Amino acid sequence: MTITAEQTSPTTGTDSDLVAKAADLLDLLRKNAFQTETDRRVVEENIEALAAAGLFKIAVPKRLGGHEADFSTFLKVTSTLGQACGSTAWVTSLINVCGWIMGLYPDQAQRDVYEENPEARVCGVFAPSSSTVAVDGGLKVTGKWGFASGSLHSQWAILGVPVVDEAGTQIDQGLALIPMSELSMEDTWYVAGMRGTGSNTLVAEDVFVPNHRIMSLTQAVEGKVPTEHTDEALYRSAFVPVASLILVGPQLGLAKGALHFVKASLAKGKGIAYTFYDRATDAGSTQINIAQAASLIDSAELHMLRAAADIDTAAKGTDYLDFETRARVRMDVGTVATRSREAMDLLLSVQGAGSFAEASPLQQKWRDLETGSRHAVVNPAIASEAYGRALLGVKEQVTPLI
Repeated sequence: MTITAEQTSPTTGTDSDLVAKAADLLDLLRKNAFQTETDRRVVEENIEALAAAGLFKIAVPKRLGGHEADFSTFLKVTSTLGQACGSTAWVTSLINVCGWIMGLYPDQAQRDVYEENPEARVCGVFAPSSSTVAVDGGLKVTGKWGFASGSLHSQWAILGVPVVDEAGTQIDQGLALIPMSELSMEDTWYVAGMRGTGSNTLVAEDVFVPNHRIMSLTQAVEGKVPTEHTDEALYRSAFVPVASLILVGPQLGLAKGALHFVKASLAKGKGIAYTFYDRATDAGSTQINIAQAASLIDSAELHMLRAAADIDTAAKGTDYLDFETRARVRMDVGTVATRSREAMDLLLSVQGAGSFAEASPLQQKWRDLETGSRHAVVNPAIASEAYGRALLGVKEQVTPLI
């Protein structure tokens, strides 16, 4: 069943076009989902189709050839893609959020990436799993960064680094922008779900990074970014809420895709084994489980879009999104993941043991959701603790990423 633009939440102008373009690709993504998993990378046909539709440029600045679309649109696009292929949606999300992060860098860094190649794609890992040495004009970086989603399809990478002074003392935590041509890759992504994301390990050996390609992560978390283009509202969006919220679009999409799949299966007249129900749709248990799954998905979507609307609204103003709301967005992220998993569990029960046949798309969606929703920044328990502390005015937090 293809999901049309009319079945997604409405947007206007160019934004609705982006959602419609995502919906137009669902049959292709669905066709290639098994091959994407088998290859452990998004098949090139999907990448080419996404690029042709402009869906790797959702959050790239307009002056650099992007759409500069808001995060409500961003999430509608990625949740639509997630209905057909979790890995493709995940890679699209991560490349696009790095396109947004590019809009935070100084103009010279932005031109480094896009002037020579307007179609350039960027991947990223925030963890500072590296060492650095201060040299004239920048840093020399050595390190390894795991879980680099989208790295197989990118030309640049944004990687976490410790910023040190000439004495070697760490003075900040930064994000270094490095060409993929100066990095190597270790094939490490062997996992149960989201296999097609190709989230391998990037490696740097004594790579020089000039100062204009190093952005302070600690400053960015507080809304202080070095872009000279301060009139562009999208790049005033709150950093951590954005970086966490974009992860749940594919997760919601997987739950939605599972609901469509199970409904289509039931419509074929499937019965319930070892019962008198020749048609499962006649059973009250089926009706209740489907209703509860749909309601959980609705709840997940409402939380996701509320969070996106809060981010978008604040970015259009002059004040940075307040701390309590930022903490609540982290809570919303955990809520979307939890409600999506709960819905998936009900749908697996409705579909029965056949859900776990290797040939069933449902078991792939289940594994992808179980894997993607365990991302460290999604963690519902940590999100709940952080939000609870914010609500109660407890000064000490459990994470710097709020």
